[in-house]
Amino acid sequence: MGRAFEFRKARKFKRWAAMSKTFTRIGKEIAIAVKEGGPEPENNTRLRNAIQNAKAANMPKDNVERAIKRASSKDQADYKEVNFEGYAPHGIAILVETATDNNTRTVANVRSYFNKCNGSLGTSGSVEFLFERKCHFKIEKGNHDIEELELEMIDYGIEELFEEDDHIMIYGEFSEFGNIQRGLEQLNIEVIESGYERIPLNTTALSEEQQADVDKLLERLEEDDDVMNVYHTMA
Repeated sequence: MGRAFEFRKARKFKRWAAMSKTFTRIGKEIAIAVKEGGPEPENNTRLRNAIQNAKAANMPKDNVERAIKRASSKDQADYKEVNFEGYAPHGIAILVETATDNNTRTVANVRSYFNKCNGSLGTSGSVEFLFERKCHFKIEKGNHDIEELELEMIDYGIEELFEEDDHIMIYGEFSEFGNIQRGLEQLNIEVIESGYERIPLNTTALSEEQQADVDKLLERLEEDDDVMNVYHTMA
């Protein structure tokens, strides 16, 4: 089933659906998407992606529409996407993706989390090379023939397609997001959830006690409103 599947099953950090303040994070993604590509989903791939994820998280339609309208106004704060890299205890690499309207606040908060949990915040590029960046799509299993669907989607840039519970997961290179999304739309396949992931090239196994040390840092990071995603190399 591939390394991506195994990583998804094993990693410790909470997914968006389990994180606090999920709607706030999705609202930021909508705001960034609208600022970049306008308020019309049909002309904005990133906005379509954000709306799909809002639906998957059971975000009310009214909330989504308000977020789009607010992002189109001059009063909407501009969010800057900033990544932070560093190490948790026991040599575990951490990569944090944030969206912030106050970079000074976010830098101070992230640095404090690393310091308080015996980690160390690094410089840009210090751990990014330890991860592969991939895009993913989640669709209903339905009556799809897995092998046939895979053959149809190969031309659109997919690398991996497999069943997970009652759904089908599709993976591809980060740069192929638009092509894969276009292929699914042409096949009239509804996407439940889509986005990007950073998958570690190698992972490190720790004892339960060591894992607990790392989890303390992961939890602090994930609870921060500015943090969108946290990735690590812990097995």
